[in-house]
Amino acid sequence: MSISLSPNTQAILLLTAPLITGRVEPSSDLLTLGEYKRLARFLRDKQQQPADLLGPDARGLLWECQQLIDSDRLKSLLARGFLLSQAIERWRTRAIWVVSRADTEYPQRIKTRLKNDAPPVLYACGDAAILDSGGLAVVGSRHVDDALVEYTEGIGRLSAKARHTVVSGGARGIDQAAMRGALEAGGKVAGVLADSLERMALNRENRNFLMDGQLVLISPYDPSAGFNVGHAMQRNKLIYALADAALVVSSDYQKGGTWAGAVEQLEKLRLVPVYVHLNGKTNEGMEALRRKGALPWPNPETPEALAKMLAVQASSKKDTLEQDELSFSVRDESKHAYENPPRSLPSHDALATTSLESPLTPADALFAKVRELLEKMTTPKTEAEVATDLKVAKGQAKQWLQRLVEEGVLEKLSKPVRYRAVSSQALLFDRRD
Repeated sequence: MSISLSPNTQAILLLTAPLITGRVEPSSDLLTLGEYKRLARFLRDKQQQPADLLGPDARGLLWECQQLIDSDRLKSLLARGFLLSQAIERWRTRAIWVVSRADTEYPQRIKTRLKNDAPPVLYACGDAAILDSGGLAVVGSRHVDDALVEYTEGIGRLSAKARHTVVSGGARGIDQAAMRGALEAGGKVAGVLADSLERMALNRENRNFLMDGQLVLISPYDPSAGFNVGHAMQRNKLIYALADAALVVSSDYQKGGTWAGAVEQLEKLRLVPVYVHLNGKTNEGMEALRRKGALPWPNPETPEALAKMLAVQASSKKDTLEQDELSFSVRDESKHAYENPPRSLPSHDALATTSLESPLTPADALFAKVRELLEKMTTPKTEAEVATDLKVAKGQAKQWLQRLVEEGVLEKLSKPVRYRAVSSQALLFDRRD
């Protein structure tokens, strides 16, 4: 990918990124994720974009933003243009590219699954297409014995042979073992780093895999940033968001990033099914995750068995249950509600099985189709009318509509409550916020 940055991405970097270049101390006034989310929402409501903060009419807009964030603070951050140019040159020489939520190249899995909690900026090196290919997340402790390292390398090799991407965190121990096994077997790997992207991108062992299109390294933190416990914890959700299913090979009990990430996934995010490797030995951490809802890893021995397990069993933890609640049957959509007569949504049977190459889970594929249909509405519709058009329960229609409003695809009207597709300008901004 190119290091060329859109005006929106430049503005987002100036507001949120430390722009580490040598010995220069990064600004301590950077917007936090929460602050940026509020600012982005405020700008969207005013039909404005982050780039407008750098435009000829920026003074008035900055004054209006005063109610959220001190305008002098915003001006100070936006004045770091020279520092940004230095950072861009540094990234370019290291083949590091940058995307923000303003860019269409931003990984759709992260944006769709994490919504407003998706990082404003991602830094990466390698083939971007790998990021939306799904696959198996493999995570575990840093300090493990040789037997467990060898077992994890085998999981990586098996995933490669099954044509499934391995997603991991790049840390010592289990993470690197899974990635190494997959890469050496000719597979593809997405490494989600909490620190030192620049160093990892320049690592001799990684360079060939990066250049051959087998490996992509990605991080929500500055490429020169060092290790930070909080960052290590926060990046876990990105690992799960990029995968179809996750395997925890080892974990301590109630401590460490592996434990925190798995618990967050099981109790809060619930993005993908989580499996645990139970090898017959007593392990308090793994047993505790099992009690929280993790599934025992079935230890598939062939690529075909792994592919089948991921395609069918992995969806049963969340996606199939979600589909059962929908009880949908979409065959005769109204031709009058949309600009173009849409095709039918996939049937329940079709969604129950995913192919090796499917980049999205069944629920993701279903919602993507719903988004495609509803963003073409030419006239406002009530929840009941949308439910009738899509042949789903009213409660399910309401859930979809609320989600699309949050994403800025639809606009909610009042008196009476109806929904309509946003204008092309507003839709463009939402996809770039």
